Amino acid sequence: MINKSTVRLFLATIPLLWAVQYVEGQQKPALPAVFTELPDPAKVDLQAWKQVKPGLQASFVTIDKRFAKSEVPQITRATGQELIGWKGERLSAQLLLWSNSQQDQVKVEIGDFKSAQGNSLPASIASAHFLRYVMTDEFAGGCGHRKPEDFAASLSPDMLDDLSSYTMEANTARPVWIKVAIPKTAKAGKYTAPVKVAGKGQPAQTFQLQVEVIDQVLPDAKQWTYHLDQWQHPSAVARVEGVEMWSDAHFKAMKPVMKMLAEAGQKVITATVNKDPWNIQTYDPYADMITWTQEADGSWRYDYTVFDKWVQFMMDLGVDKMLNCYSIIPWNNEIHYTDANNGQLVNVEAKPGSEQFKTFWTPFLKDFVKHLKAKGWLEITNIAIDEREREQMDAALALLQQVAPELGVSYADNQKTYQRYPNSDDISISAQHPFSHEDLVDRKARGLNTTFYICCSDAFPNQFTFSDPAESTYLAWYALASDFDGMLRWAFNSWVENPLTDSRFRTWPAGDTYIVYPKAKSSIRYERMLEGVQDYEKVQLVRKALQAKSDTASLAKLDAAIAKLKVVTRTSTWNSYLNEAKALLNELSKTI
Repeated sequence: MINKSTVRLFLATIPLLWAVQYVEGQQKPALPAVFTELPDPAKVDLQAWKQVKPGLQASFVTIDKRFAKSEVPQITRATGQELIGWKGERLSAQLLLWSNSQQDQVKVEIGDFKSAQGNSLPASIASAHFLRYVMTDEFAGGCGHRKPEDFAASLSPDMLDDLSSYTMEANTARPVWIKVAIPKTAKAGKYTAPVKVAGKGQPAQTFQLQVEVIDQVLPDAKQWTYHLDQWQHPSAVARVEGVEMWSDAHFKAMKPVMKMLAEAGQKVITATVNKDPWNIQTYDPYADMITWTQEADGSWRYDYTVFDKWVQFMMDLGVDKMLNCYSIIPWNNEIHYTDANNGQLVNVEAKPGSEQFKTFWTPFLKDFVKHLKAKGWLEITNIAIDEREREQMDAALALLQQVAPELGVSYADNQKTYQRYPNSDDISISAQHPFSHEDLVDRKARGLNTTFYICCSDAFPNQFTFSDPAESTYLAWYALASDFDGMLRWAFNSWVENPLTDSRFRTWPAGDTYIVYPKAKSSIRYERMLEGVQDYEKVQLVRKALQAKSDTASLAKLDAAIAKLKVVTRTSTWNSYLNEAKALLNELSKTI
């Protein structure tokens, strides 16, 4: 028979062994800035490519579609593109390049924007980015462990690269994503800029990009009302950059990544209170932010140094509405602490409702409240919980109410927990889970926050690397249609092993773990998500203006267009309904 104390000692050393391995992992070299895309698993139709005219081909195309790397584009060539937006809004366009021969040093350059009235906007408001292809898979069964050979693989254009030029292989297409940030100081009107496409030994081609500026101003991201909650993952940044966890170099590397999140209107700081709350379900374990030590006399000491630095770091970027701390119910119910008697890291299972649960969490929660009060953060702090069963939720919430009622509560809910705890500060309901619209209206009236969330089980709408681009925009419109305050997505930057080339993971459909790339490189998914968040804010302002004018007819028209988007199953009309609603919103913007 195996000695139980030996087993406990072995189990207790596992986190320590992991910690040592993790620190060593930080010494690995950073992911390369220059890389080669994986071979395309799709069969190339060489006969079809032979039919393509010689030289570099180019055309503006819809931003609602991803274009395959090895397929001849079936499009009608367009030499011009029209965009429309408010002052302060960021817009997107897509240019597609293709050729049946290698094209060296291809460049896309955008000139100054000029209007017929003599006004101008500098070329610097726009940028062109070669889209890079990453390996993706398919939704199939959604959640669950995956073997790559069991799922159809394909290359999907997603990452916006910062290369000044690109060499295209023969018989390939290469999309180029164009971003246009309309200055708040721009004068209303229509502006046109030349878009020059050229390659080594190829004649230059000039296209026209028109931007209509509506005489309305979009507020700064920090003022947006849409409640965006994308969980941050600091450990992933340390690994891909090859820097020491929580070092100055680590925070420096995180800044441009988290700045992107702030620029999308992020409202929540993701923090941890003990060991990895999700039982290392990600490629990189979540590193401790608060370290627990039990002193020789049995008392507790908590080191908040990293926690404080992380929270202040995010606040300095403008993310300061909520501080959600995971979790009083980790996925494996485990916590760990250092025993001051011997310096060893001890691992303990503390199930909600057990005496161990009360013994370990009570002193921490009380100390945590004191610390938060001293920092001035108590009012924005929630103890956060992710998809735990009813019995555990009841026990955990009961303890919180008993020993730390000052703390708020936040949780992702897939079993109507919010109906049993109607005063919960911040809840997120699974997009596929039934909910009461009356409950949402009631919570909003009482100043409580309610969002929806998507995850690996949601085929539509979602932000996988194979998802239709417009799905990322649709998310905010779905929130509008359903009266949610915003949305939660479980990871903003939980990168897989080689995110630059392969978005697949051992569990869940590809791209589920992140929507931006290392070194703050954007993606189609991020750009289209930002578009939707901007739309959400525009709707709020347009509605307010129409109400002030008592324009009930226009309000009814807008509401009817939005109501068509209260759907979380893929239909044949969802994308056209979305574009119709967006067009109507811009048209109404001109009348207020």
